[in-house]
Amino acid sequence: MSHQQSSHEQQTDSDLIAEVLDQTNEALAEQAEAAETAPANEEISVEVLQKQLEEAQKQAADNLDKAIRTLAEMENLKKRVQKDLEDERKYGLAKFAKELLSVLDSLELGIQAATGDSPEVVKLREGSELTMKQFETVFAKFNIETVDPTGQPFNPELHQAMVMQPSATVAPNHVITVFQKGYVLNGRLLRPAMVVVAKAEDKPADNAKIDEQA
Repeated sequence: MSHQQSSHEQQTDSDLIAEVLDQTNEALAEQAEAAETAPANEEISVEVLQKQLEEAQKQAADNLDKAIRTLAEMENLKKRVQKDLEDERKYGLAKFAKELLSVLDSLELGIQAATGDSPEVVKLREGSELTMKQFETVFAKFNIETVDPTGQPFNPELHQAMVMQPSATVAPNHVITVFQKGYVLNGRLLRPAMVVVAKAEDKPADNAKIDEQA
């Protein structure tokens, strides 16, 4: 927000409060004028005037409170709109990016399948790898990051466990294999990584106990 805009908003707030006070002053002036123009034989007690003054002051306080509340609501609304616009700027590509992920998956599968040494296969593999790099460059430009957690602790917020299996080389509750990479956009999950998670190996049966039972 520019300095000029901020000054304009402050001026508007001041005008609103001044308008409320002016309305209150006008009401007090009308009451005073009515008292002055009343018939001479109609006496107005001090108690009545005091009561009218208190009511006018209470009305002024209520009007000022309403004005302050209205300004607060307007400020909260402005903040919500700004947040919505910021979220739209940061995450507006989410749906489009998800559609691109299926294309990226197909490219990866094609590269994995292109294992021959013939010139045609080599050329296909090189072209697919180049396209993959272009995808990675575009993703980096728009803050789309890959989630490839092989060997890392399992994180349910970013990973989806497909199966758990015993492992002698990977610590329990760590990722053994990644079936499918995950992706995040500006820190927000687009797709979880599908993984195999390690668990503790099953302990061998106690032979002595088995012999005793036999």
